[in-house]
Amino acid sequence: MVLFVVMLFLVNANFMEAPANTITYSAFTDISNGISTRIVDTYAIAPVTGNITSKFDIPDDIAGRGYFVEIGNNADINLADQAVTVSRGAIVANVAIAGIGSTRKAGGNTTGAGVNMISYSSEGFPS
Repeated sequence: MVLFVVMLFLVNANFMEAPANTITYSAFTDISNGISTRIVDTYAIAPVTGNITSKFDIPDDIAGRGYFVEIGNNADINLADQAVTVSRGAIVANVAIAGIGSTRKAGGNTTGAGVNMISYSSEGFPS
C-alpha cells in the first residue's frame, strides 16, 4: 500500500505535470513572439503624427489556466532591453521586442482573456 501511494505521487509529478509545463512554456513562447511581432508591425506603420490602434486576440487560457503578459523592461538592468514576458507561477517565457527596443519605449500588461489592444501615439502616453 505504501508503494502504491509513493508511485501515485511520482506518476502525477513526472508523467502529468512535467509534460504540461513543457507545453505551457512552448505556448508562452509562441504568444510572446506573436505579441512582439505585432508591436514591431505597429511601429513600422505608425504615422509621424497621429495614433494607431491594433486589436488582436490571444488564447484565453493555456492548459486550462490563465496567464499574465507584461510588456517593457521588467528587469531594470538595461533600459534598452525591452521584452514581452508571459508567465504563470514558475513558468516564464521572455522574448525581446526585436527592432524597436532601444528606439521606442513599449509598456503595458494584459491577460489572455478578451480582446487585447496595441496602441501607438506620436505624442506619447502619460506615464
